[in-house]
Amino acid sequence: MNIIYKATAYNVKHIGRTYYDNERLWFGLSGSGVEFDFVGTRCEIKIGGDSIALNNDPACETNKARFAVYVNGERVVDEIIRGKSKFYKIIESEEETHAVITVIKLSEAAMSSMYISEINVNGVISPTPDKRAFIEFIGDSITCGYGIDDEDENHNFSTATEDVTRAYAYRTAKALDVDYSMVSYSGYGIVSGYTGDGVKNASELVPPYYENPAYTIGDFGSVKPQNLQWNFAVRQPDLILINLGTNDDSYCGEDEARRDEYCKLYVDFLKTVRKNNPKAKIVSALGIMTDRLCPYVERVVGEYSTQTGDTNITTFRFDVQKPEDGYAANWHPTAKTHGKAAEKLAAYLKTLI
Repeated sequence: MNIIYKATAYNVKHIGRTYYDNERLWFGLSGSGVEFDFVGTRCEIKIGGDSIALNNDPACETNKARFAVYVNGERVVDEIIRGKSKFYKIIESEEETHAVITVIKLSEAAMSSMYISEINVNGVISPTPDKRAFIEFIGDSITCGYGIDDEDENHNFSTATEDVTRAYAYRTAKALDVDYSMVSYSGYGIVSGYTGDGVKNASELVPPYYENPAYTIGDFGSVKPQNLQWNFAVRQPDLILINLGTNDDSYCGEDEARRDEYCKLYVDFLKTVRKNNPKAKIVSALGIMTDRLCPYVERVVGEYSTQTGDTNITTFRFDVQKPEDGYAANWHPTAKTHGKAAEKLAAYLKTLI
């Protein structure tokens, strides 16, 4: 019997921050998506993109959303969303099949978003159960998996070479077998986004969008996600990993006044994170592309604890990427570097969860 399901939380497990509107489940952030158990003979999923997907301007090509669909952990679809929505045939079998089906957005929110409007099956679906713990990752291009599918440091950004599932955060969550959510934007920071000339880039900051479902130049259909409030009560994380400072370092350099400003705004951001997540363990990390601000991250945590009395927070230092492990687009870490970072981080977080 053919059944059409909507991607509500009653039918599917929502991964990361999502927004349901007009019978469409929207998601934009890296690693966001859905997962469900399927029993039956056929499964098709109708997937579409935002206004960026519909824009035929060649300048938009590097911004279009990339996603993957998995059946029992095996990737069966890997596609860039161009044009109107369409059905993707995931399973078609003469015999009844039992499978876990997962849809993951591989590219980041800032460039574009996507939605699921229908799950059309001969069979039944149900949400997969929550795992034992939940981690939120807050970061920048490193967390997004920027350029990880393009190991040429001279190449530039494209959503087509961005794959969050090969990056340290996603791999850490998998290694620990926990649920996750990500809030990450390439080039973004706390005091300044990436700047090539030392001039403050105040337009690309994570804190202003932390309390929203996402930020994007596209849309969630009729609304901009940056104009919505995220409901933190949906699920409170057990642990929050913040990896911000790489882009700030391009602005701060060796300037102590700028570093002081970074510290002050970071302390303020920690207060915002804590306000919305009162019981989570917080880990402030840095180090994969540069570790120059690591001493200041430690200072931030100390100042925050002194000001608030909150000691449920610690720091973590990644190893800096090595030349022998190669470089991805724009000198970003390769999958090999991400693998090493995930292994080290997972071992540490295992002691905290």
